[in-house]
Amino acid sequence: MANMDSDSRHLLIPEGDHEINPGPMNIQFDSSDIRSKRPFYIEPTNIVSVNDVIQRVSDHASAMNKRIHYYSRLTAPADRALIAPDHVVPAPEECYVYSPLGSAYKLQCYTEGYGKNTSLVTIFMIWNTMLGTSILSIPWGIKQAGFTTGMCVIMLMGLLTLYCCYRVVKSRSMISSVDTTTWEYPDVCRYYFGSFGQWSSLLFSLVSLIGAMIVYWVLMSNFLFNTGKFIFSTVSVLYLIFLVTWKAIRLGFHLEFHWFMPTEFFVPEIRFQFPQLTGVLTLAFFIHNCIITLLKNNKNQENNVRDLSIAYMLVTLTYLYIGVLVFASFPSPPLSKDCIEQNFLDNFPSSDILSFIARIFLLFQMMTVYPLLGYLARVQLLGHVFGDVYPSIFHVLIFNLFIVGAGVIMACFYPNIGGIIRYSGAACGLAFVFIYPSLIYIISLHQEDRLTWPKLIFHVFIIILGLANLIVQFFM
Repeated sequence: MANMDSDSRHLLIPEGDHEINPGPMNIQFDSSDIRSKRPFYIEPTNIVSVNDVIQRVSDHASAMNKRIHYYSRLTAPADRALIAPDHVVPAPEECYVYSPLGSAYKLQCYTEGYGKNTSLVTIFMIWNTMLGTSILSIPWGIKQAGFTTGMCVIMLMGLLTLYCCYRVVKSRSMISSVDTTTWEYPDVCRYYFGSFGQWSSLLFSLVSLIGAMIVYWVLMSNFLFNTGKFIFSTVSVLYLIFLVTWKAIRLGFHLEFHWFMPTEFFVPEIRFQFPQLTGVLTLAFFIHNCIITLLKNNKNQENNVRDLSIAYMLVTLTYLYIGVLVFASFPSPPLSKDCIEQNFLDNFPSSDILSFIARIFLLFQMMTVYPLLGYLARVQLLGHVFGDVYPSIFHVLIFNLFIVGAGVIMACFYPNIGGIIRYSGAACGLAFVFIYPSLIYIISLHQEDRLTWPKLIFHVFIIILGLANLIVQFFM
């Protein structure tokens, strides 16, 4: 009986399927993994052609489809025991989808190269994903660090975060004993650090998501307030113009305006408050928790490092352009450079037409992205704690009230986004940017007996920089 069981087991259970359950951290579906969504297969000989557009299914193929549906209902969807074994699964180019209307269509999305992104699309996707609300605080960070120091810090942080992101991309290839083609970075952390790596990566990922949601809430409140103020001031100015013109005509008043000109202010080139800029830049260059997912869809996998480097270069140039343009064009004199706000749009009056348009578009963009951030945070937290992203309406309601309450409190009592970006960026960057990539690389080199003192010292120095970047934020 035991021999019979062992002989039949390979017909019921797919061989080589030793993947670790990715869990709720991996929310994207990899189209190249056919086993995760296996279509109904029809042999080409069983397809009866009616015309060049629709292919009709024979009775034999239809009966096979009904049997597969029958067996699939005998077990739960999570049970893989009755899934067709690997040796009978067709090649990707031979997969067909069966329609209840009696038609079979070739599954084009599984063909080689289809559904993949070119290098140009990958570069722009990384560039667009990395640019976020941090760009509004770059001029303020340059003001805090000084112009010369700020330029140097932006370039150095770009190079450092690029190297750490490169280590994240290469982390899966350092594991040779397990198939890691479908893994995400939290899976790599779980492999090296066990449950601690899984839960700590979840914690710091939630810090980045919830921090971004709070920043979005503060900015949406700010933009909505200034938009309403612009509308009110526009109506008031129109009424004032009408009133003054009418009285001037009636009474002949002479209007005289006096302008106040502040004294000139000298701005030093170097300041020692540059850690505030490093905290902002850690979040500004942060893409490490999803870079594997983004590069997984690159059509030419051999170009991943090149495309990643080009994307980081474009992001760095964008931050330099915005920072230098706003800082250098700020009118000093008559105003002081210290007047640059943490959100540089606040330096423009509510009555300014261009800033009003910018706030409207940013408000719309954040209102569309905010629910997505909330969904990602809820899926990760509730999925890990309860094993279900919808444990109950009560849990989902409590989570949403917590996020909204935190956003309202921060918008009322701490409306400066620079501090929120600094703390959340330094906290999540400590794990995903500095500690995990360097520590995983050290451990993998040690296991292969390839660890040298220069590599050990360099990566320990990166970890120390991350710790210092977080600690110093509380003293600035």
